[in-house]
Amino acid sequence: MLETITLYILASIIFSQVVLAMLVLCPRCKLISPNLVRLPQTAVARREIALTFDDGPHEEITTQILDQLDLHNAKATFFCIGEKVAAHPDLVAEILRRGHSVENHSYRHNMLFAFSGPTALANDIVKAQKAIEDATHGTAPRFFRAPFGFRSPFLGGVLRRLGLHHVAWTRRGYDTTSRNPDTVLRRLSRNLAAGDILLLHDNKLGLVVLPRLLELCSHKELRSVSLAMIFNDIKALPQIYKHTVTGACGDHTSSTNAPS
Repeated sequence: MLETITLYILASIIFSQVVLAMLVLCPRCKLISPNLVRLPQTAVARREIALTFDDGPHEEITTQILDQLDLHNAKATFFCIGEKVAAHPDLVAEILRRGHSVENHSYRHNMLFAFSGPTALANDIVKAQKAIEDATHGTAPRFFRAPFGFRSPFLGGVLRRLGLHHVAWTRRGYDTTSRNPDTVLRRLSRNLAAGDILLLHDNKLGLVVLPRLLELCSHKELRSVSLAMIFNDIKALPQIYKHTVTGACGDHTSSTNAPS
């Protein structure tokens, strides 16, 4: 009897840990904490989408991405890594000067970020927040995207205390793992619709794909705007999470979630 109880307890512990790991490794899941994966209905009605670029700024690529966005009169959101911001503050200031949003993507983009405790999470996020505020002369990010999209169970509480909101994505192109721009574009554009949040990266493949993606958006009469433009007048953003996140998990691409 005792052996049966012990096995049951062990099985329960293992099961709970497996479930927790699955939630941590599900970037679009909303069960751990609030997680924005689509824009609100007001943006859908205006035919708006959000292009987001992770992992910058890049000393060569970022300016070229900005030029492409300018050519198409498009605005975007850049989720920047704090230590890169500290190394290239002028680039970050230029992103903001051209009318785009600069948001928080952690300070070091560490794979172990999702397995950190609340103090370590807060220290990293605050350090990145300060780097961005310094580079932009006081413009503080309102949004955060976890490295690789992997979220610690503690992250929601930390972000709430810091006044930040987590943003995931509707669809992504996997431009860090694919070498084929056609494949990346196909993943981003399949069933593309107003209200989508698209994930690209501040890298060479993202730059190659961007002009064609912007042309496609124009053809579909979709307008790319920054998160700051969409949520500028909205106070209670957590309420928006409840109304815009339609599924607990899953990605609107054919591939499984992979690190970004």
